Order: sequence, then C-alpha cells, then structure tokens
Amino acid sequence: MRRRTLLATGMAALGAGLTAACDTTPDPAAFVTPDGEEVRAAEARRNPGTIRDIRLTSTAGPVDLGGTIVNTWSYDGQIPGRPIRITAGEQLRATLTKRLPEPTSIHWHGVALRNDNDGVPDLTQKHIPTGADHTYQFTAPHPGTYWLHPHTGVQLDRGLYAPLIVDDPHEPGGYDDEWIIVLDDWLDGIAGTPDDAFAGLRRGMMGGHGMTGAASSLLGGDAGDVAYPHFLLGGRLPAAPQVFTGRPGSRIRLRIINAAADTAFRVALGGHRLTVTHTDGYPVQPVDTDALLLGMGERYDALVTLDDGVFPLVALAEGKNATAFGLVRTSSGTAPGPATRPRELDGRIVTHRQLAPTDATRLPTRPPDRTIRMALTGGMMGYDWAFNNRRHDLKRFEPIRAGERVHIEFVNTTMMWHPVHLHGHTFALTEGGARKDTAIVLPGQTLPVDFDADNPGRWMIHCHNAYHAQAGMMTQLGYLR
Repeated sequence: MRRRTLLATGMAALGAGLTAACDTTPDPAAFVTPDGEEVRAAEARRNPGTIRDIRLTSTAGPVDLGGTIVNTWSYDGQIPGRPIRITAGEQLRATLTKRLPEPTSIHWHGVALRNDNDGVPDLTQKHIPTGADHTYQFTAPHPGTYWLHPHTGVQLDRGLYAPLIVDDPHEPGGYDDEWIIVLDDWLDGIAGTPDDAFAGLRRGMMGGHGMTGAASSLLGGDAGDVAYPHFLLGGRLPAAPQVFTGRPGSRIRLRIINAAADTAFRVALGGHRLTVTHTDGYPVQPVDTDALLLGMGERYDALVTLDDGVFPLVALAEGKNATAFGLVRTSSGTAPGPATRPRELDGRIVTHRQLAPTDATRLPTRPPDRTIRMALTGGMMGYDWAFNNRRHDLKRFEPIRAGERVHIEFVNTTMMWHPVHLHGHTFALTEGGARKDTAIVLPGQTLPVDFDADNPGRWMIHCHNAYHAQAGMMTQLGYLR
C-alpha cells in the first residue's frame, strides 16, 4: 500500500490548498436528496427480500456493569444492546421508541443501505422527538459484522450501541460456534458525562478531562484524549468478566467490534493464535497473528481453535495502561485475573496494513475518475479538529457522480491518529489493500483509498473518535443529480 510521510511545511501548504478547492462546492440543491428517485431505484436493484421486524427503546436509567451500577443511556436497558441478526438480502424493519431527554438517531455502521435510513440527523432524517417512534427499513446487501449507534453529539460514548450481524446465506462454515466481542471505553455516570468530557476538551488540554500521558508507538504517538476510569468487554468490567464456554478442540469465530469513543484496543487470547478472516464485514486472505489492533468503529473476524483450560481474552486499551477483559473456559481450572497480560499482546500484531482482499472482494483495477484530497487538520490545544481546516458544515458537500471510481487521499497533517469512516460504501486500500469502511490514518501519513460511487445520496465522512467528530472533523460526499 502506498504511504508517504509529509514534512510539516508541506502539510500546511497542502491543507491551505485544499481549503481553497472546497470553495467551488455546488449549491446543495444540485445533489441527490436522501429520499430521491435515485435512492429508491438503488434500493430496488438490491431486490429487497423478507422483512425482519425488531423493536428497540432508547432509554435513560441504571445499568449494571458487573457490580457497578451506572445511570446511562442504552437500548432496552442493557449494554451492549441485544444483537440484531438478519440474512444478507433481507430487509430489516427496526422501530426505535425514544425515551431520552435529548434528540437521537440510529446509524447502521458499515451497511451499504439506502441513504434515507443512514441515521444522520439534519442530513438524512429529522431528529426523533421524545416519546416518538421512528422506523428504519432497508435491505442489508452484504454479509458481515456491523453495529449500530447514534449519530448525535457524543451519545456514542454512553451505552447506545449494539451488534448487527448480517449472515451469509452461502456461509462456508468451518467453525463450531461464535463469540461476539464488543469493546468500549467507559466514563458515563462515573466521571461525569460525555458532554462534560467534551466541554473539558474544548477548554484545552488541562480542562479536566484531557489525557496528556497516553502514548503508543503503534498509533504514532498520542493515543487518546480522554482519561477513562473503565474499559468494558461485553458491557462488563474486568472484575466481573464475560465468559465464553466451549469445548477443547472446537473452532470459534470471534466477531470483534470496537464501540469505543476514544480508544484503540490491542486484542489477544492468551495461549492461542488467531486467524484473521474478515475486516469490516469483508473477507480477507487468512492471516495468522498473535494480536489485533482495532481503531474505533473497526471490526475484525478471526478463527481460533480452543485449547484445554481457562484463558484470558485481553483487550489492551492502547497507550492507556488498562484493559478490557473476558475469559474463555473449556474445562475446570482457576481463572486468570484481570491483571493478566498474555505474551501474545507483544507478539505479531495485525492491522489493515497486513491484510489483502480475497479474489472475490478485490476492487477491480480501474483509473480514478475523480480524486479528492482531504487534509485532517487541527490539534489538541485548540481542540479544532477538521477536514481541510474547515469545521463541519451540513451545507457543504464534496461532489461525486454515480458510476465514478473515486480516489480519496486522507492526508493526516496532525500530531494524532484518526480512524476515518465512510458511510454507505466500502473503500479499498489503494494498491491491492483490503475492503473497509473504517481505517486508521497515522500522524504525518497519507491513507489513499478507492471506492465505486454505486450508492446515491448524501454521505458522511468523519473521524470515528467521537470527540474529534463533534469538534468538527466531519464532512459530506454528495452525488450530483
């Protein structure tokens, strides 16, 4: 994959040039609307199948994290929310009842769905008023591990998230069971609220919630902005871990979701090696590893053959000297404690850079019809995160046309890493890389990606650090009519 390190002066000049280029954005009326005929036609081409109905309630109240009760927001009073499961080609009809004191929405992260169901208030839908129901209905075209969360403020850093598993009707199998592993960083109800944390960050690094000591060589330096008191696996604290029970010799599919707001996780299963099979829902050529690194919003599937005993599943909060923790038990024995650090954490570590797509998922080679350069700009002192030195503006769009091959260069001019996420599409990491919808861009580096404009509408691109996004590191792509 092509990467390059930029000198600071060159990066500043590039950022300024990109800002000027954005001034040519067409009027918003020139773009396809979220419920326009182009969107409806694209949904019809997905051949919508059987409808699966589910209901969720977003609610405020107490939740048990494993001996610690917190007042937070959640779906149906549990963290994470119960997994939603459908088969590729089916329609999901999900009715959300809102019982929160503030507006909310649901974004179906990673799904190439119809634009008017993407769950971005003021862009693809209106805010849902308190006490009201809102129904999302869309076809899920591609199998994989996905998830759902709000796209309002920093609500993601509460308990409003759940897995969404889209099963493959032609699943080749090769495993006996699966474990959905949802990772999170936690402060709500313990160290104030996410809104308090954001206000502190906006006051500056010393505003009360800034983390000046979090550092990771894997992330290129500064590892995160927020000091979290806890890290969760499956909604549980390390002292009361989630336990997966299996049989010695059984082959397990791990579906790992990083639902955190500000934390990357390095994940390993003590005494075992993992075989990575998918990232962000798409198959990759299998790769054996000791550990995985996941940025916020990323998902990895891996296979593991279980040994005989009790083993720690450790998700190291990268650069933050703390862990989320679970257990795998295949026989009797003494469970390792939450302070355990298996040696696999320091073995081979796989990120998207080591992955290649399968032949079936490789994006066909084709020269780009359009190139978009997006400079990731801003810094901690002013907490002024943005693209191309412009904070988010719902009226500004990067124009693209249906049928184009679009090349994006994410140019990180900042001193911090950013997991960038594209709604409604998957991109291929340029020069033969894996298919993804969320990928880490390290400080001072460029991440080039390609995607085909095959899903009309108005789509967000943003950093999946919830605090960076809320500070302004978001923008939109718009399909021209």
